[in-house]
Amino acid sequence: MNKNIKLAVAGAILATASVAQAGIIIPAGDWTVDIGGNVNTFYTNTRYSGTASQVKTNTLQTGLLPTALGIGAKTRQNDMDVAFQFSLFTGVNANGNDTLNPSHSLGGAVTNNGGLGYNSLNIRQAYLTFGDKSWGTFKAGRDLGVFGSDAILSDMTLLGVGSNGGATGSSTLGRIGSGYIYADWLAQIAYTTPNFNGLEATASVHENLGSLDNNELGFSGKASYSFAASDVNGKLWLEGTHHKIQTSNAATLTYSTTAGASLAYTGVKTEYDAEGVGIGAKLAAAGAELVGYYYDGKNMDGGVGVAINTALTATSGFTQHDNSGGYVQATYVLPFKTKIGASWGKNLIEKAGSELRDAEREAWIVGAYHPITKHLNLVAEYNHLTTESATATAAAGFEGKAKTMSLGAILFF
Repeated sequence: MNKNIKLAVAGAILATASVAQAGIIIPAGDWTVDIGGNVNTFYTNTRYSGTASQVKTNTLQTGLLPTALGIGAKTRQNDMDVAFQFSLFTGVNANGNDTLNPSHSLGGAVTNNGGLGYNSLNIRQAYLTFGDKSWGTFKAGRDLGVFGSDAILSDMTLLGVGSNGGATGSSTLGRIGSGYIYADWLAQIAYTTPNFNGLEATASVHENLGSLDNNELGFSGKASYSFAASDVNGKLWLEGTHHKIQTSNAATLTYSTTAGASLAYTGVKTEYDAEGVGIGAKLAAAGAELVGYYYDGKNMDGGVGVAINTALTATSGFTQHDNSGGYVQATYVLPFKTKIGASWGKNLIEKAGSELRDAEREAWIVGAYHPITKHLNLVAEYNHLTTESATATAAAGFEGKAKTMSLGAILFF
């Protein structure tokens, strides 16, 4: 099982017997091949209410962590540890399309015909690493972003559903957008220092998701300290990120047909800074675990508090916003190995320009996670999400609620 999934499992289940330390290990000459992943399915019942509408959904779907198959291998060559990882993520429901953006699905349609329909397939990880514990490790390829990665890997709903139950596609939101911003899966080159008695740092240069002309790259970094004393262990981390977002007042961009010529714009391009800092802590002892995380930034998110701001490429008036958010979470493993947990979190986009109110996403989540075998867990969750939004054209704003109950199972191998 690849490193990110193992960290996610360990963080979500704590130290119960259901933690899968590795996948299927196969010696192959100079290489050791590791095949791992997970399969999960949940029944979700979501009741929506608010200013605009009230509706109920019942679905069978994948949770926050998509069903995945990962294939990786490692070897030791020329005094270096060399490895690679490929991971394929998918949903379980045939009608796994994005109803708001049908082009996101392979079928290109809102509805599909049962078993003949498509679910989504996403190769989120494809990277190589090389290094040594004495001088550090380099990573190149596509993997989870640095900023916000500890926040999502510490989220208990990684084993469950969290928010966005009832939506089609290969993944729900968990606590994304109501406690942290999605780290996303980015093309990157990153360096991680050696571990100095629990202290290590990572710096990355990565693709700039908000760029029109591909003239800029993004930068992220993180320093962390892990400690263990007797029956107490924990982790502290500090992170930061910076990239450029660009907007244009023209909906269409033109390209020169001359070989080697640069891209040309029909309108005026404007550039803004998008940056943020985050701090987090995790402490575990005697079956209990506490997690706290907070981030603060500018232009980090241009919409609903979920993803790093990519702006709109065809807008004549972009409004800059301050952003912040965070969550607190407490879990406890009962004597019969069931882990129970509760968490609260919020993302905030502060009002600006002619807007009359802030935009918020706030969620309360409770859950129970029970290992019935070493690798198989049963999950029950309840999520209460409240959203508030405001725009210059709808100054009164919008208030909505989504109450999701979910039951299911997740198997790691």
